[in-house]
Amino acid sequence: MLSKGFERRAQKVAPRATFALRMAKAVGLWLALTLAGLLIGMVGYAVTESMGLADSFVNAAMILSGMGPVSELHTTAGKWFAGFYAILSGLIIVIATGFVLAPIFHRVLHAFHVESGKEG
Repeated sequence: MLSKGFERRAQKVAPRATFALRMAKAVGLWLALTLAGLLIGMVGYAVTESMGLADSFVNAAMILSGMGPVSELHTTAGKWFAGFYAILSGLIIVIATGFVLAPIFHRVLHAFHVESGKEG
C-alpha cells in the first residue's frame, strides 16, 4: 500500500514535497492504527473490568505505549484480556514503526543507489 508510487531504480529521488506527502500518509496510518488499538483497549477494559472511561483510557494507553497497566486487575477475564491486549499492542508498535520508517529508508537507500550511478 505505501510502496505504490515509490520511484524505481532508474528514476531520480522524489522531490521533497512527494516525500512529505508519503510521510504524512505514513503518520496518518500510524495514527489510525494507534487510535484503533486504543479503542480496542478501552472497550476491553470497560467490559472485562467495569472501568470507567478515564480508567479504561489510561490503562489502554499505558499498555499500548509499552509502560504497563496502571490499575490492578480483579477479574480473570480482565487478566486474560490484558495479556492478549499487551501482545496486540506489541504488534501495533512494530507495524506502526514499519509504516513510518519505510518511506525514510526507501529515500535514503534510493539516494545512495542514484548517487552510485549503478544500473540494474
